[in-house]
Amino acid sequence: MSLIKPHRWIGMALLGLAVGLTGCANNVPSRQDAQTASVVQPPATWQTSLPHGGSTATLASWWAQLGDPLLPELVDAAQQRSATLAAARTRIAQARATLTGAQANVLPGVNATAQATRAKSLGTPPATSLSAGVQAAWEIDLLGGNSANRDAAQLRFESAQLGWHEARVSLAAETASTYYSLRQCENALLVTQNDTASRLETARLNKLTANAGLTAPATAALARASAADASSSLRASQAQCSVLVKVLVQLSGLEEPVLRQKLLAKKAAASIEYAQAALFSIANVPAQVLLQRPDIATAQRSITAAQLEARAVDARRLPSISLNGSIGGARIYTGGGATSGTTWSLGPLAVTVPLLDYGRNAANTAAAIAAYDEAVVTLRAKVAQAVREVEEALVNLDSVAARRSDVQAAAVGYKESLDATQARYKAGLASLVELEDARRIALQSQQNQLGLERERISAWIALYRAAGGGWNGQPDVPAASLQSAGLVHNTQPAP
Repeated sequence: MSLIKPHRWIGMALLGLAVGLTGCANNVPSRQDAQTASVVQPPATWQTSLPHGGSTATLASWWAQLGDPLLPELVDAAQQRSATLAAARTRIAQARATLTGAQANVLPGVNATAQATRAKSLGTPPATSLSAGVQAAWEIDLLGGNSANRDAAQLRFESAQLGWHEARVSLAAETASTYYSLRQCENALLVTQNDTASRLETARLNKLTANAGLTAPATAALARASAADASSSLRASQAQCSVLVKVLVQLSGLEEPVLRQKLLAKKAAASIEYAQAALFSIANVPAQVLLQRPDIATAQRSITAAQLEARAVDARRLPSISLNGSIGGARIYTGGGATSGTTWSLGPLAVTVPLLDYGRNAANTAAAIAAYDEAVVTLRAKVAQAVREVEEALVNLDSVAARRSDVQAAAVGYKESLDATQARYKAGLASLVELEDARRIALQSQQNQLGLERERISAWIALYRAAGGGWNGQPDVPAASLQSAGLVHNTQPAP
């Protein structure tokens, strides 16, 4: 039997020491623990595929289904200039840099070196030495700490991409909400304008009859007060609509004159019944809607990333092994002669064993485990919040549908009553007080009708956001398929 060389004995002893100390690791969560904690069980009453694939073009197409040609244009303009989306892109770039650094830590580091020296010692002629070479250093990932950091950085990078997706869905919903609020304001303004014109005409006629002594001064005063009240409401509605236009200017980046021209050109397509057939029915709300929400997908990744980071932090408590080496060439000029050759070295193979850190590494490990526990709780809270948001939107939609026929019937009835009262007033069979009461009730019923339509649109936008960006009505995707795919979304931001 041949003898083992001494340097091999040393290397094997160091390696044995490192392996023997690996049993000192804390009980950090395992990858299986993280996978189990990340599972989301959606309610059994929903089902769908992923929404518009993270594509801004497809997102605009989703809003185009609502029948208003201007809305997709405004959504696209808002996406192009949003500071929120720009910040999300920055976070993606930062996460990508962190990922690149984590990937590099797993591989050997290689550096090129070159140096020149001119020196003279006692009793020897001056000498010039030139050398160039390559040096390599590698921390051997025996315990998997660097690999865990790399995998965690990959998950954080994916989370940053999902954050961009969430930001643009939120921006689209905000733009749509503002736009529809403006259209509803315009509809309400039209009702108020008609009511104001009617009251002003009534006041004018009562002034003439009062001056002729045919109407009591108190009746004319009531007509003037009613007209003034209507004029005040009209100015308030005009101001509200102007404010909403300015909000759209800020969101879209369009010049206000250009935006107002577009709003006027598309006004006919934005009537109160603009998209009755285009809106989806409640039966189409997906069962897997929770799994496509970016915040939930991010929370799932955060659990696994926290588990990996806890593993990487815990590895710092244990021995680390590093290996260095170099190879190069050298040439020495001295006293008219020259010597050249190749130099190389392998080593040292070093093991670093933490002996006294005053509990710092153990505390860092405990903090990392606590961060993992927090990620698990956060996911559960986000799932509960998502269920609540979807349920609230569905309840509001159901309420609007149940009340719609009654509100419409009331509006029609009060309008007929107003018309009849106006006819009786002109014939002298009804007082102005009766007319104003009938007008006020009819106006309120029209505003209730507009308010109900506003509730319907708001509920649909809320459901869009609760669904993580809507749904496309494609065939159902089983939960197992989504989970096996890792919930990966096409969330690359536009360059």
